[in-house]
Amino acid sequence: MSRASDDRSPANPANSIHLAHRPRLRMNMQRYKANGLERYGRMTRRAQFLADMDWMVPWARMAEQIQPCCAQPDAPAPRWLERMLRIYFLQLWFNLSDLAVEESLYDSAAMREFVRIDLAIEAAPDAAAIGRFRDLLQRKRLVKKLASQVYEQLRRGGIQIESGTIVDATTIGMPSSARVKDGKRELRP
Repeated sequence: MSRASDDRSPANPANSIHLAHRPRLRMNMQRYKANGLERYGRMTRRAQFLADMDWMVPWARMAEQIQPCCAQPDAPAPRWLERMLRIYFLQLWFNLSDLAVEESLYDSAAMREFVRIDLAIEAAPDAAAIGRFRDLLQRKRLVKKLASQVYEQLRRGGIQIESGTIVDATTIGMPSSARVKDGKRELRP
């Protein structure tokens, strides 16, 4: 079963799962413990944030939607397209340049796990490739469409994103009794 069709996932529009009810996701710490270098580990805020975004956003479906604009229209969406979308959103969420996101992929196990890069098998995309993909999204006028899809999906899941530095990007749960009117939050009676 694909992640997009999983009934537990808020990517399913018929599902109204609130962020507070999501399973606490854990990174695959076994991979890091297996090399014998790390004995202790815990889920960091960044890793939890990225695990939440992995769970909440239908990445494969988004890659399929933009496939006709980015490559051969008849071919299935390649894995690199989903990977580059994930990298693009890392840049948005953590306010990273092309070079900074490339370096972060080498530096952060949580970011590599989110983007699905295994450095034992392959290198992270370089800054030039990341920049070309970002430019392609801008040329095809997909930036606003993709961002609105992601943020609408997250809003349906009951969260909003506040961007910041790589240290403090976080999700904030919104009470189901809140509504926003004229940019101000109101509580329903």
